[in-house]
Amino acid sequence: MNLTYIDWLIMLVYFIFVLGIGFALKRYMRTSNDFFLAGRSIPAWVCGLAFISANLGAQEVIGMGASGAKYGIITSHFYWIGAIPAMVFVGIFMMPFYYGSKARSVPEYLRMRFDEKTRAVNAFSFAIMTVFSSGISMYAMALLIQALGLFHGIIPDQYIFHVSVILSAVIVLGYIFLGGLTSAIYNEVLQFFLIVAGFAPLVWIGLKNVGGWDGIKHTLPTTMTRSWQGMAHASTNSLGVEWVGLAMGLGFVLSFGYWCTDFLVIQRAMAADSEVSARRVPLIAAIPKMFFPFLVILPGLIAVSVTSHMPGAGAAVVSHANPGSAVPLDEAHPHGIIPQKMDALSGKPVLDTNGNPVYNYDLAIPVMLLHFFPTGILGLGLTALLASFMSGMAGNVTAFNTVWTYDIYQAYINKKGSDQHYLWMGRMATIGGVILSVAAAYAATSFNNIMDALQLIFSLVNAPLFATFLLGMFWKRTTGHGAFTGLLAGTGAALVHHGLTLPADAQPGIHGAWIHLVHTYPSDMAQNFWTAIFAFTVNLLVTMAVSMVTAPRPESELVGLVYSLTPKPVETHLEWYEKPSTLAFAVLGMLVVLNLVFA
Repeated sequence: MNLTYIDWLIMLVYFIFVLGIGFALKRYMRTSNDFFLAGRSIPAWVCGLAFISANLGAQEVIGMGASGAKYGIITSHFYWIGAIPAMVFVGIFMMPFYYGSKARSVPEYLRMRFDEKTRAVNAFSFAIMTVFSSGISMYAMALLIQALGLFHGIIPDQYIFHVSVILSAVIVLGYIFLGGLTSAIYNEVLQFFLIVAGFAPLVWIGLKNVGGWDGIKHTLPTTMTRSWQGMAHASTNSLGVEWVGLAMGLGFVLSFGYWCTDFLVIQRAMAADSEVSARRVPLIAAIPKMFFPFLVILPGLIAVSVTSHMPGAGAAVVSHANPGSAVPLDEAHPHGIIPQKMDALSGKPVLDTNGNPVYNYDLAIPVMLLHFFPTGILGLGLTALLASFMSGMAGNVTAFNTVWTYDIYQAYINKKGSDQHYLWMGRMATIGGVILSVAAAYAATSFNNIMDALQLIFSLVNAPLFATFLLGMFWKRTTGHGAFTGLLAGTGAALVHHGLTLPADAQPGIHGAWIHLVHTYPSDMAQNFWTAIFAFTVNLLVTMAVSMVTAPRPESELVGLVYSLTPKPVETHLEWYEKPSTLAFAVLGMLVVLNLVFA
């Protein structure tokens, strides 16, 4: 790859701007509330863009592009089934609880609703999850830098991956350490527009080169181009999961578990300047969110549609069957310009259990940029990718430092520190979170699709937690003992299920079967969906059972924490078109249309 001075200049200006925001906001970080919650003073539209940008990190940009290449347009379910309904639910039902209770974090809400031990379990598990999520973004950025050879000739090739991890860690640490959540939010808004500006031309040029959507449908099997086709059975679609597993595992447990309980995104809405604004935040975010499959999934489909007869494909084109896919071999698609996966540390080709090459779907979007973008636009596209990595890492680090400081350090280590002391601890937690993320980045090297790794983490942490939230908010009989026991049981069930199952063509270990192999799933994603279902179901049943034999709290203590005992938000001063419910119906209407078009 030959980058010109224009490409380098675009990337350099971006990094200067990112760090400049941190320096500019440092003088406003006077209290811990300023650092962790941005003083609850940010407009709804800014929070709305930050809400989706915090989720629009490497996991989404690289992961969804990789899933598009690996699984096809069926990946759109992660948006149209696995995000939008839950975001509407958060805006209408959940935000009044979070914002009105003045809780500074999701674990703190659990303490107010249940007890200290339930909060502790969630605080520690969430802190671990954010570290791994940040590490996945860091790994993706290092992988990109290594694959593009940005330091080739400057640093020995065997050290490029390591240097890239450290470089990304230092940049994120810089602007979060200085400006806290406010810096992260405004950088996320910048990153949102950069990603749109960088990826929209990529999709347009790519579609033009493969003959548009009709060209993709002609090149790939129908299981890759129809979102609902073949969902009756796990063996007849590329995702390897039937509609029950999709609807329950992704559409209900993982989706609601993430958007309703993940403090990473909730924190952005809680920074809004009023409760009405906070309710609008996820609804505003849902509108661009539902159209993001066209920006991040389509490039993956285009990448596997590029075939040898197209100009410029050259020797990079391969036509081996898709290893590990649930689709029969005669329906398997070519890999287009997707390169074979190389071990990030040894540099050797990676093979599956049958000795077949494993393809690195995580490079679908990077190779698309190199394949189609000219000088100048290439710099913009690479900057958009780097922005997504920064967004993903920063979002997880700001969530980590808040939970560590308020829900672990203040709760169990130093309960009587001054506000300035907790501000200092937040900055130290930022450093610690980044260091731990570096370690997590190396653990992510064993996956060829980071979205598989991310959904595994969500199935272990968010899935059981969602059952606790659901019962706690809508069943006033739920007790602290029940919530605590159920949360432990649900997390344990997820670990056991993962330890007894394994995706096809995967080795026992981080992918599963570390206890004993009992069942094999067609894909990593199918395993993740069913892990989530097991975790949620066990938590739900155990929590209900224990709650029935333990004493509930008095209703007077649950006002503002349980739906039936909480005053409904006042909307009489709002016009009909200003009400969150009106926006919610509009969002759901658009969602139905998109599902029908691509069914």
